Amino acid sequence: MRQVTLDDLQELYLLKSDERVLKYLNTKPKTIEETRQFIIRLTEGILNGEWILWGITLKNHSKVIGTICLWNFSPEEKKEEIGYELMPEYQGRGIMQEAMTGVLRYGFFTLGLEAIEAFTHRQNLKSIKLLEKNKFSLQGSKQLKDHPDNVWYLLKREKYLGSFL
Repeated sequence: MRQVTLDDLQELYLLKSDERVLKYLNTKPKTIEETRQFIIRLTEGILNGEWILWGITLKNHSKVIGTICLWNFSPEEKKEEIGYELMPEYQGRGIMQEAMTGVLRYGFFTLGLEAIEAFTHRQNLKSIKLLEKNKFSLQGSKQLKDHPDNVWYLLKREKYLGSFL
């Protein structure tokens, strides 16, 4: 995993415009210019401490095949939201599991978070399986303005740390 830059424009454009990736995200495909602006906003948000986003690459390769992030920080609850996406041809290989393991470790050990939450479409079975494999617990439906079919998962620090015992 590494920081995303404008050098990743083509790969991120492919990711952000792939209908298979967007199927459960309730968003329209991005144009190349919208993707460029997205990368610029990402960089600014990272510099301002609003979120952290990593580009996912294969070992010994620089091409971005997905992203994973921590964002939507709640200082009073010491909680952040995790989000992720991966090109379909790389799904099912354990790549996102490896990325999530690193991000959860970073969130709980480095950032000292008390909880990490995730929202996914109720029909996105691959995402649900990934969350449950990582000890996230279903909290139910949480009506989000633009995502009415999402379900809400939460992983608390003590449950995460308990998995190491």
